[in-house]
Amino acid sequence: MTEFDPELIEGARKTFAGPVAFLKSAPALNFLPDATVPEVAFAGRSNVGKSSLLNALTGRNALARTSNTPGRTQELNFFDVGDPLRFRLVDMPGYGFAKAPKDVVRKWRFLVNDYLRGRDVLKRVLVLIDSRHGIKDVDREILDMLDAAAVSYRIVMTKGDKIKPAELADVTQRTIDEARKRPAAHPDILATSSEKGDGIAELRAAVIEAVSI
Repeated sequence: MTEFDPELIEGARKTFAGPVAFLKSAPALNFLPDATVPEVAFAGRSNVGKSSLLNALTGRNALARTSNTPGRTQELNFFDVGDPLRFRLVDMPGYGFAKAPKDVVRKWRFLVNDYLRGRDVLKRVLVLIDSRHGIKDVDREILDMLDAAAVSYRIVMTKGDKIKPAELADVTQRTIDEARKRPAAHPDILATSSEKGDGIAELRAAVIEAVSI
């Protein structure tokens, strides 16, 4: 587990204990909110536990559900953090939907790629990887996209409580080894569990660290 300064951990806890609110969904770039504050985006396969992690991160049981109403699944969802506004979290549409129509997949790729390449206030993307499976080829596609766009990203392991500690340590090390070969990847990764709360304090600190760069 990455070590963070205790003051950063506590400051991050206080930040996420304050106001956090759903702002809007953006189906295309012209719907994006004004780029006035830093943004940290969350990416991951459609079943990786992204909504659960966002809820755990913000300490709210149903924050991410706001963006999960029908018709919003392929949009960028923005959440304001702080009052006055300090930064935004961006819930990117899940990828890896094997049964989705080709036009849906194409729309997703254009929206995400355009956002990644054209958003100056985007400080970091947190790419969620299921601890039970490790990095799959479909994950490597988004990692390749981030590398090509020169967008800084950090890998976050989810559902760490669903496997044995030794297995988690093994998949974490393999993920670190792969991440350190990638040009835009943060060299350290985080292991989390939304259910148990493992790694959530460190994840909050990682978000604050990213928006403070």
